[in-house]
Amino acid sequence: MTQRAFAITLKIPDNAAYTALTTLQRLGLALARVERSEIWVVEDAGDASDFAARMERNETIFNPNKHRLTVIDGVAPRAGEMWIEELGAPRAALGRRYVGWRLLDANGSPASDEMLRDAAERLLCNPAIEKAHRA
Repeated sequence: MTQRAFAITLKIPDNAAYTALTTLQRLGLALARVERSEIWVVEDAGDASDFAARMERNETIFNPNKHRLTVIDGVAPRAGEMWIEELGAPRAALGRRYVGWRLLDANGSPASDEMLRDAAERLLCNPAIEKAHRA
C-alpha cells in the first residue's frame, strides 16, 4: 500500500474561495488569487498510472460535470498551500479528507509561509476545531 493524494476543485467559479480572497485582502494580505479544493489522502495498492482515473470513478466524491481532479506529488501541501483538518472527524472509508487553500500573490507565485500562517490565524482555520498543515 502506498499513500497518494489528490485534489478535487470546482470547474465553475468558487464563491467560497472568492469570499476568502476578498476578506483576506481587506485584512491586509497582498493576495491576487485563492483556490479552494477538497484534498484526499488515501492508501492505494493500485498502479500509479491509472490512479486519477480510478478516483474519478468514485461517484461519492467526484462528479465529472462539476469537478476537476489533480494528483498531488507526495502527501503534503504544495508551495503556497495549507490543508485544514477537522479535529475529531471520523476517518472516511476512502481516506483522510482536508480542505485545501492555495494562496497566490499578484505575480501568480505561491504565498509565503508567513502569509499562509496569517491567513490561517485570521480567517481560514478555527484552532478550536481545526488544524492547519503547511509544507
